[in-house]
Order: sequence, then C-alpha cells, then structure tokens
Amino acid sequence: MKVISGKYKGRVLEGFDMVGTRPTMDRVKESLFAMIQDSISDSVVLDLFAGSGNLGVEALSQGASFSYFVDSNRKAVQTIERNLSKIRILDAKVFCFDYLKALAFFASEKIFFDIIFLDPPYQSNYLEKSIAVIDEKNLMNEHGLIVCESDQLDKIIYSSHFQPVKEKKYGDKYIVILQKVC
Repeated sequence: MKVISGKYKGRVLEGFDMVGTRPTMDRVKESLFAMIQDSISDSVVLDLFAGSGNLGVEALSQGASFSYFVDSNRKAVQTIERNLSKIRILDAKVFCFDYLKALAFFASEKIFFDIIFLDPPYQSNYLEKSIAVIDEKNLMNEHGLIVCESDQLDKIIYSSHFQPVKEKKYGDKYIVILQKVC
C-alpha cells in the first residue's frame, strides 16, 4: 500500500495485512481522491475508522492542513503512529477511541472538519450512526464532505442536511460523497 500522489508520493504504508481492517485499494483510493481533489487543499480531515491511516495520510500528501486519525484497535493506532513517524508527518493527531467517544470529544473541543472519511466494518450500522452523530453535533464546516465506503448503498443513510454529490461502485463496494447543505 503506497501513497499515490502529492508530497509523500510513493511512500510505503504499513498495515495492508492487518487483521480486522480492510484497506482501501490503490485504484479505488486514486479514483476517490480525484472526486474530492478540489476540496483537499488546506482542509482539516478526520479519518474515523482509520485502520492503517491510509486515507488521512493521502489527504495530507495532497495538501490537507491537518488530519485526525481515530481507531478503537490499539494495533491499528500503533500502525498509524509508525506510518506517520516513518514519513515524518507532524500535522496529525491519533486517538485510540471508540468512534462515538471520538465524535463526542471533537464536539466538546469544538473541532470541525472539511472532510471526514467513514469506512467502518461492513457488518455494522456504524456508518449510519456516524453520519447521524456528525449531523447532530454539527461537526462539519460549511460545504464539508463525508466520504462513505460501504458494501451496500442502503446503509448510507443521511438527513436533509447532506446531499450526495458523487457516487461510484468498485467491485463489491460503493463510495458515496455527501456534502453538507448550507
């Protein structure tokens, strides 16, 4: 697994074979970032179910100003920390939190996001719950994007405060990009 473009292009990331994770493959990641490229520069990013940190690192490589990484798996958090250290990324913070605890923390600290990556375990309802809490706690900046990855379109449930702006199917997965409606 490599960083596909930007200032860290070609850097190898650990965590491709980490148990309990499902890394976004390079061809999907390349297409996903092409869909959001106009929103990345100087953005504040949250990689909520971060795994190896693949998506947050890619966003930083392509010009995001800061990235928060959250995963409840201690081994995943250690992998993210090693990846950030190896590439010498300082504009990031890593948390070993449950996703709901993390969202509550960000709300209490008044930390808001331009882009949030949501790629939770497919066999869960975490995607729907995450979007609902992000909406309820108003964690998105104006015109912010939520990048959702799921195995089923009907799992991507959102309120009228968001609208889908892009949708694409890659094999057995869907990427849907929601934008905050202002």
